Amino acid sequence: MRFATILGAVGFATAVLTGGLSTAAHADALERITKEKVLRVAVPQDFPPFGSVGTDMKPVGYDIDTATLLAKEMGAKVELVPVTSANRVPYLTTGKVDLIISSLGKNAEREKVIDFSAAYAPFYNGVFGPDSVKAETVADLDGKTVGVTRGSVEDIELSKVISDKVNVRRYEDNNGTISAFLSGQVELVATGNVVAAAILERKPPRLPNLKFLVKNSPCFIGLGKDEGPLLEKVNAILAKAKTDGSLAAIAEKWLHAPLPKDL
Repeated sequence: MRFATILGAVGFATAVLTGGLSTAAHADALERITKEKVLRVAVPQDFPPFGSVGTDMKPVGYDIDTATLLAKEMGAKVELVPVTSANRVPYLTTGKVDLIISSLGKNAEREKVIDFSAAYAPFYNGVFGPDSVKAETVADLDGKTVGVTRGSVEDIELSKVISDKVNVRRYEDNNGTISAFLSGQVELVATGNVVAAAILERKPPRLPNLKFLVKNSPCFIGLGKDEGPLLEKVNAILAKAKTDGSLAAIAEKWLHAPLPKDL
């Protein structure tokens, strides 16, 4: 706790005591979860397949299943709190939730205010295409036609490394890129694994199998600062889920792809 002015020894002692109590209360999240048997989790509601609203108006998705898995392992009931990209971190830092499981990426700015678990979900941009097209490296793209959404992360990153021998066709949105791939206008497509999962959901004749990664940015679970016991518990559950196949089953269900071995 910060004070603009501390007057005298009594004021200083009070500040230290108050600050100490505040920190202790904040750092006892796991104790509260264990006692109340309720795990409050911030989840997305408009970002399928990680989180959306099902036909029964209930939250569904990769993140919802992961939250349910964690709560079960903790012997608690999961309380799902829908959030947006903008308010998910404030919900955690103000104590409205215990965890953020909302396709959250890790970066230096966020690490200043919250802590992160081990990675729990793959999130990446790559080059995808049918098995009939060989493309294991960037060099293999020479002479091939690749579809990409104009101005996307994959467009920017791929443009940095490909040669002028690659025929890049840019489309205005993901739907245009997907349509070009499905109709055979392009041999390969550079896109995100979430978009590839959406294509696979349609079970098309041309399957977008991953050829190689363009940019890797996995998802992490967000926790409050200095929640050591909770962080240890979450990481232990994730490690177990990766070993026993529970997390792989979630990946297959929502991303239609195996969990990366190096996640």
